[in-house]
Amino acid sequence: MNIHSLPRLPLATLPTPLDELPRLSQELGVRVVMKRDDLTGFALGGNKARKLEFLVADALEKNCDVLVTGGGVQSNHIRTTAAAARKAGMDAVGVFFASPGGVARHHADADAVLKDERDDVREVNGNLLLDEILGAQLIYAQADKLETEQVIQRACDDLRAQGRNPYLIPVGGSTKLGVISYMLAVGEMLEQVRAQNISPDAVVITTGSCGTHAGVLAGMKFYGADIPVHGITVSRPRAECLERVARLVSETAQFLEREIVVNENDLIVHDEYIGEAYAKITPAARAAIQRVARLEGIFLDPVYTGKAMAGLFDLAGRGTFAPGSTVLFWHTGGAPGIFGFPRDVV
Repeated sequence: MNIHSLPRLPLATLPTPLDELPRLSQELGVRVVMKRDDLTGFALGGNKARKLEFLVADALEKNCDVLVTGGGVQSNHIRTTAAAARKAGMDAVGVFFASPGGVARHHADADAVLKDERDDVREVNGNLLLDEILGAQLIYAQADKLETEQVIQRACDDLRAQGRNPYLIPVGGSTKLGVISYMLAVGEMLEQVRAQNISPDAVVITTGSCGTHAGVLAGMKFYGADIPVHGITVSRPRAECLERVARLVSETAQFLEREIVVNENDLIVHDEYIGEAYAKITPAARAAIQRVARLEGIFLDPVYTGKAMAGLFDLAGRGTFAPGSTVLFWHTGGAPGIFGFPRDVV
């Protein structure tokens, strides 16, 4: 199958920039360049816009009328999926899984609040506010991630019973189509590094639902680039990430009818930066958010890219990335989430 012939609904502003971070590089002793997928543009940017170009196009090909997906309460994926649904003339349903301390209730009125795990009141803000502006139907699963997938499936069953034609998008948009979007993103990035005479020694990326990581790794193989991809997991144990990345690459290769060989040494995941739990900021992530903002004027988020950048800092300090080497940090977006955790980042 020709990877360039797949149905695609243009959403993202591409190519996204590849920026030098000179002040941060000077402090770290390694050259850091950043692939700015926080600037994909659509619905306030982020990596999900690339995936949804293919996922929504597939939904339209199947005559679906509602997108159904899931994520955390401050999910970038649900926000972007709801916006893409509206762009395509569809409805959207977002299913929230419980945070580590439990997610409390949601009210439909304008004075809606969420009680977080510290039993204080948090206003509807950040991505959740954008979900409500977009008019997405929001369901609180009161469940963990695995059970949330079952709730998503039941939501689809209920919609079918109502005569609707739902399109189920797994958490994070991590499907073979999502992987393909990031294979193509690697081709875009490789053109940029050649044009700017940059030779990356490593790529650092956030690993969550694993689709973006799988796409970047598969893309390196697809385009013949020998650049290690280091995933900083923010939610899953390393062993689970390794299995998911390998499986997603394999499923995508079968779909494309292409040989994409990933061996054990290609699978690099660091799980020591998660902290207490998913969506729980760490002191190192907080410091990374502030440091990058104050040195380079770039915002990272507390759930994903803040932890990934903290991982890059530590790996550079420990010599995993040799002094003077070039590290490409793939910024996957998430800035709206900052406003969901204002007390966590300052």
